[in-house]
Amino acid sequence: MTMDQKVSILVVEDEEKIRTALTDFLEFKGFKVTEAADGLQAERAVAENQFDLILLDLMLPKISGEQLCAKWRRDPPKGGQTPIIMLTAKGQEKEKISGLNLGADDYITKPFSLEELLARINAVLRRTDPARAVGQTFKFADLDIDIAALKIKRSEKEIEITKREAAIIQYFAANPNRVISREELYKEVWNETMTELGTRTVDMHIAKLRNKIEHDVTNPKIIKTVRGAGYKYESNG
Repeated sequence: MTMDQKVSILVVEDEEKIRTALTDFLEFKGFKVTEAADGLQAERAVAENQFDLILLDLMLPKISGEQLCAKWRRDPPKGGQTPIIMLTAKGQEKEKISGLNLGADDYITKPFSLEELLARINAVLRRTDPARAVGQTFKFADLDIDIAALKIKRSEKEIEITKREAAIIQYFAANPNRVISREELYKEVWNETMTELGTRTVDMHIAKLRNKIEHDVTNPKIIKTVRGAGYKYESNG
């Protein structure tokens, strides 16, 4: 999806008033919205269209939200693993945990404010699609990043980076001032589940990247280590 295209969201909610309210609000905020009133409609919509995000109610007629989430994580829709935000009611703690275990990216409990929902949507989109959040060219500390060209510029000095290093930078740039665990970075950049080998892979790539972008690799200021937690990019320097 190009930067000027609207983000496409599928709203899966069987209560008409809630579904209409969500659709009206999201369209007002500039999203392209498709509605589904039950699990079967949602299944068909995902089979026929590519969405950037799915808002999925847990309690649905015909096919439950849990069943849909499990199916889409087992057999990803067009365009890859579409992020899912679960809509849950109070008292659905067990179902909420089950949904997250099945691969939902976030959840929000009814009743919720529309502004909170918007914040959750934007946060999930930043995490799952950093290219949309920061674009192909952007500032990263005192560096000018060109993702497409795989180049970094500091003053007049030009540095080449690998595709993996570009993806790491893009992910940190899309998630500034937030601690990112090795597990999260490996999942989002490598698209794999963390293993012991994965931990060493992440650390090795961070070390190589620091050699290219840090002024002093013994005291990194751009990508900082947060002991016992992961790494953090502080956009304010």
